[in-house]
Amino acid sequence: MVGNRIWFGGLFTSSGRRRQINAEKTFELSPVQEQRLQKLKERLNIPYDQTRRDHQEALRALWSASFPDAELSSLISEQWKDMGWQGPNPSTDFRGCGFVGLENLLFFATTYPASYQRLLLKKQGMRATWEYPFAVAGVNVSYMLIQLLELNAERPKSLPGINFIKVLSEHEEAFDVLYCIAFEMMDAQWLAMRASYMQFKDVLEATKQQLERELSLEDVNGIRDIPAYNLLYK
Repeated sequence: MVGNRIWFGGLFTSSGRRRQINAEKTFELSPVQEQRLQKLKERLNIPYDQTRRDHQEALRALWSASFPDAELSSLISEQWKDMGWQGPNPSTDFRGCGFVGLENLLFFATTYPASYQRLLLKKQGMRATWEYPFAVAGVNVSYMLIQLLELNAERPKSLPGINFIKVLSEHEEAFDVLYCIAFEMMDAQWLAMRASYMQFKDVLEATKQQLERELSLEDVNGIRDIPAYNLLYK
């Protein structure tokens, strides 16, 4: 685990206090920020296409990273349900988010495999009888982040969106890392709320609100400045 701070289901404790800042400040993009934001927006506009070879390979890579000891019989298979997809064809679950939903999951699986496996296999905490479906939850986290950061707007106007641009200039993969953080936060909220499947929407909203608070802190300039970053395991 990175660092020595503690985050409990939305309650973060550390040695210092942080102030939230005013969103009225003038904010102009640097050339690096402009370039990276445009590149990210281009990613968000790519739909998942099950006929594209690179998309097929990414889906196979996700399976291999998730279940390295189990061979996938086909890209359309009942096996996908073990990962938390709604049916045998994951492509139907990407419609609301596009290819970035798959990219986020694959980044999580390969960059923070310990965190990913812990959440995928529900290894920690008192779990509900009816748990949230892992993969579909991941796509929802991607969509939530896009909305929170105002990535469909020409320019962000809220503090979380503005601070994210600052983070993006420091870390080109900031969106993907923030996704991993948000997924960890969502699971922590799930456990703290002792939630069950029908409460998933409430858990996701609580996660969004907490992430919004953390991204509104004055000293957020890099990805490691986000308190919940310390939830991630390599």
